[in-house]
Amino acid sequence: MKDAVGQALTGANAQALDLLEQGLHQFRCLNGDPLASAEAALAAAPELVMGQVLKAWLLLLSTEAPALAPARAALAAAQALPHNAREALHLRAIEALCKGRWHEAGRVLEDLSCDYPLDALALQAGQQIDFFTGDARMLRDRMARVLPDWSAALPGWHAVLGMYAFGLEENGDYRHAEQLGREAVALQPQDAWAQHAVAHVMEMQGRRREGMAWMRDNAGWQQGSFLGVHNWWHLALYHLAEGEHEEVLALYDGPINGPHSTIVLELVDASALLWRLQLAGVDVGARWATLAERWAPHAASANYAFNDMHAAMAFACAGREDLVRELRAAQALALRSADDNAAFLREVGQPATEAVLAFTAGQYRRAGELLRPLRSHAHRFGGSHAQRDLLDQTLIRAADAGGDAALARALLSERRALAEQRAVQH
Repeated sequence: MKDAVGQALTGANAQALDLLEQGLHQFRCLNGDPLASAEAALAAAPELVMGQVLKAWLLLLSTEAPALAPARAALAAAQALPHNAREALHLRAIEALCKGRWHEAGRVLEDLSCDYPLDALALQAGQQIDFFTGDARMLRDRMARVLPDWSAALPGWHAVLGMYAFGLEENGDYRHAEQLGREAVALQPQDAWAQHAVAHVMEMQGRRREGMAWMRDNAGWQQGSFLGVHNWWHLALYHLAEGEHEEVLALYDGPINGPHSTIVLELVDASALLWRLQLAGVDVGARWATLAERWAPHAASANYAFNDMHAAMAFACAGREDLVRELRAAQALALRSADDNAAFLREVGQPATEAVLAFTAGQYRRAGELLRPLRSHAHRFGGSHAQRDLLDQTLIRAADAGGDAALARALLSERRALAEQRAVQH
């Protein structure tokens, strides 16, 4: 059997094919429960290799340590089945990521997309890996390479446009990014990633009121999206930049933190927002304490450095020295491993974490000393420009609080100049 774009599938039947397509569509929109769809497809056809592939990618891209064991089980189940050349490349990439080799996984998916440009799952998993490794060029070029093979007649076209839009935005092509992102959302209003790409454009260009309208006027991403918390976070950033702190706190207490999620990527957004509020001089009350409790099970994970830094914010601001010690010990152990996260930690993650801890302890000069060398290569531990801006904001505040008025003034001048440059591109 073949999928909706004509790619051969091993072990499929009609029912399983429908369920697989449903799961792939849900993943492209970041909506619904694609993992449940993958499980249902496997129940209908236990030898469906791409069912195990989809399941493994969904687990691995969560960046959660407990997801590794079921991802490895899905990989082993698929490897034991007959599979074709395209499926074999997926399995090679999954195996690399199961071993913590992020860059190798991204490269295998790059090769897969050269041979099978209509494999939207490979494109999506590849771009997520580019995001987690901070490879801005590949965020864009992975999509640019396959555009001649795609058209509006193919299912998933909206997702390709949305992914390309995000890659363009992260490379500073704001005009083109906004155009394609809007086109993608017009085709599929539930495409939360395309919605998010345009939100990034407006964040980078300081178009806050437009950004608020863009996020609030489309209900497509607001229900059932597992990028929902992150998109609400983007809306909160607009209000924060406008000094509308009560609205930011309402968004935090509502859609961002109200469900009391334990999903790591949503905990990252919660930490990042509270930290920015504190930098702005806002009293966030007891919110750090409850957030730290939800971070606590991940204190010893140390499987992705970007997450560690945000966990450290919650632990330090909540006064949980026990959890800070646990996180530091886990990082020290992770630095001795041979996987890519050791490099993420060594190059950016550990000093960024220590800067956060120093800042919280009132050691502003030390925080500044740790942050200044990271600015040129902070992308190496992942995240977007908007997310990593937290490091610059913290450095400015550390310079000011630490008595280095000249540095604070210089950094603010730099920030204003960049903001003006981005704004004129609109």
